[in-house]
Amino acid sequence: MTLHALAVPTFTQMLRNLSGQLDKGEAFAAAQGLQPADLIDARLAPDMFPLSDQVRFSCHQARQTLARLTGQTPPDLAEVALDFAALKALIAATVDKLTATPQSAFDGAAERAIELVMPNGIVFDMTGEQFLRDWALPQFYFHLVTAYDILRHKGVALGKPDYVAHVLPYIRPGTMPGAR
Repeated sequence: MTLHALAVPTFTQMLRNLSGQLDKGEAFAAAQGLQPADLIDARLAPDMFPLSDQVRFSCHQARQTLARLTGQTPPDLAEVALDFAALKALIAATVDKLTATPQSAFDGAAERAIELVMPNGIVFDMTGEQFLRDWALPQFYFHLVTAYDILRHKGVALGKPDYVAHVLPYIRPGTMPGAR
């Protein structure tokens, strides 16, 4: 399996799922008479980032990974308006960027030297394969799950099918409980 085959479909399908979760969050806010900010600014704990940042960080992890694995300069963290439309537009733009990147751009990515410099001065040296496996995917999923959890915590009716909506086409006909 190539790093392109692992990274691009993983990021795109999960970001599309996140966009669907935001759709449900926006509908929930409207149905409950909530302001969008009641969800967009929500946090799981006072020292954690709000939903808006979890979405931004999810997109940033995908974009940063794409850049690093293809030998480009990692982008700065995107600033967006704090509303559902802007967050979903950021997701769509990120998916577009991912899907527009040809597989050939990943040539040599597994062995590419990746240097991560943290704000506190710690430096990580990894190969592209190590970066994707040990850093990028865990960071990406952390922010995705946190966004999902914030929405659930605020009462949005989400379930596992919303988180892994991309696997639903793989269900064997006749095996869904309650399906006819």
